[in-house]
Amino acid sequence: MLVIGIAAAAIGTYGALQIDWFPTQGDTAAGKIDTLYDWLLVASVPIFVLVMAVAIYCVVRFRVRPGSPAGDGAPIHGNTRLEVIWVTIPFLIVTALAVYAAVVLAQIEKKQPNELQVRAIGQQFTWHFEYKQPGGKTVKSNVLYLPNNRPVYMKINTLDVLHSFWVPAFRLKMDAVPGQTDFVRFTPNRMGAYEVVCAELCGLGHATMRVKTLVMQPQDFTKWMNKQLHPTRAAAGAGAAAGKTASAAQGKAVFTGEGGCGACHTLADAATSGTVGPKLDGIGAKGAAFIKQSIEDPNAKVEAGFPKGVMPEDFKTRLGPAKVDALVKYLLQAGK
Repeated sequence: MLVIGIAAAAIGTYGALQIDWFPTQGDTAAGKIDTLYDWLLVASVPIFVLVMAVAIYCVVRFRVRPGSPAGDGAPIHGNTRLEVIWVTIPFLIVTALAVYAAVVLAQIEKKQPNELQVRAIGQQFTWHFEYKQPGGKTVKSNVLYLPNNRPVYMKINTLDVLHSFWVPAFRLKMDAVPGQTDFVRFTPNRMGAYEVVCAELCGLGHATMRVKTLVMQPQDFTKWMNKQLHPTRAAAGAGAAAGKTASAAQGKAVFTGEGGCGACHTLADAATSGTVGPKLDGIGAKGAAFIKQSIEDPNAKVEAGFPKGVMPEDFKTRLGPAKVDALVKYLLQAGK
């Protein structure tokens, strides 16, 4: 059984290391965390297999057979030296892994120069992000935009219940605890689209609490940030004109941007394909009153086949009357 156990441990360890456990690495910390995980496998798989080999051997070798004496065997005294050895070896292994993990954590949480300051705010059932700018101005977004190869210092809060900020490609997860501010540090190093996922059961819509993360070239991020800080005069003039087309255009900007509606709904005009909520193509036929009520009081009338309590109920206060009206006008026009 010892020979079989050693062979099984070697095969099991090799097999465990061949499995691609995680998605593509999208952060400088991902490689360190993946290597730590591999060492945990190297330590745990052989021990598990060897212990099970001994257990199986004992079950087979010392099982009760027909005609054997009933009851427990005679009391015996343990082997003190053996007990010291089998306590000391796991203690040393666990201590070494704990020290290694602490070193990796210290490296990940070390302050970096030129950090981008971001705040992630969780609420049932979405995420919002705030970018603190020099001079005290804050840029808000429902999509996490990040420049490639720039360190990020992210504070994490929640507006209601316990959530957990997690981007699988970054290998970092941190709980958002009510009344508490936590943080993570990371440096994205692979451009592309990822997801922010809530990793803590937070209610009926927990599985839908996913928003987009876009890692882009630094110059593209700068352009996006400047656009948020200094909207073009043309766009401002169009909004001031308040014509039918201009108001609908403003509503489209809310739909695809600040409102984050496209993450949950499909609408051809906005090129969105969310499946959490009902499709909005054709919603214009239901009228402005229905659309406005669906935005401000989403649980009043829920589409058949979709549960209550999934859509956020704070759009009225978060967006304000003007943006809600623009969103209604846009859906009337685009959802014909």
